[in-house]
Amino acid sequence: MTSLDKPTEEAEADDARAVTEAALFEAFGGVRGMIETVLPGLLFVTIFTLNNDLHMSAIAALAVSVVLVVVRLAMRDTVKHAFSGVFGVAFGVVFAMMTDNAKNFYLPGMLYTLGLALAYIVTSLAGVPLIGLILGPVFKENLSWRTRNPGRKKAYTKASYAWGLILLAKSAILFPLYWWADTEELGWVLVTLKIPPFLLAVWLTWVFLAKAPAPIDVFAEMEAAEKAEEEKARREKAEREEAERRRTTELFGGVREPGADDTPHRLAEGGSDVADSSRSGKHRKG
Repeated sequence: MTSLDKPTEEAEADDARAVTEAALFEAFGGVRGMIETVLPGLLFVTIFTLNNDLHMSAIAALAVSVVLVVVRLAMRDTVKHAFSGVFGVAFGVVFAMMTDNAKNFYLPGMLYTLGLALAYIVTSLAGVPLIGLILGPVFKENLSWRTRNPGRKKAYTKASYAWGLILLAKSAILFPLYWWADTEELGWVLVTLKIPPFLLAVWLTWVFLAKAPAPIDVFAEMEAAEKAEEEKARREKAEREEAERRRTTELFGGVREPGADDTPHRLAEGGSDVADSSRSGKHRKG
């Protein structure tokens, strides 16, 4: 490797890391997505801690979730993270209201976290890591990493295991608190554990993917294949037109078109008639 190659490779590595960071930021919502995830639960536990009013706490949490969606819609931004927050809060409100137990506001989210942890681990064991299914479309590689990019599949598998184990550890903390702690204690611990485990999992994913081979852009491949197919079709059409022109030339090349000037032919024929009559006249004189 020459000294000129090193800056190029370092620049390519920096570009790959920047692309990975941007993709992770987009996939998981970034700072705004984290705020939208934390704010409803924080508002619920704050209000409940102050006045122990389940209905007011639940309505406030649901209202702020709806406001976040409306803001996203007004800004014409993606609403998938805000919508997921609304559904999560709505399920929590329904559970809490139906059971008249404020702790059940957190139960749907806890069950979701546990189920997601198991999904990460099971899909990794099955050879189809969930984080690859989530990030594949973001990196424009879809499922090409499964068969065409083994180094990338290995990175996705490691990242999925990391997510699964981190979420399992979070569940191992929260479920005992659900049974033993009061609503305020559970709520504050849950709010505290919203961001740090998430950031750890995202960081580990970035570490694994930054060292992995670059993604295969299957979208670019499909576009290139479509262009090649179009070019082939144009070439074949031009060849057919050229072959048809040649056949037409061979078929009609020796036939005069109607209205063509045949004066030279008539002159030639007339000249031969004069010559014949002249010769016949000579014979008669003789």
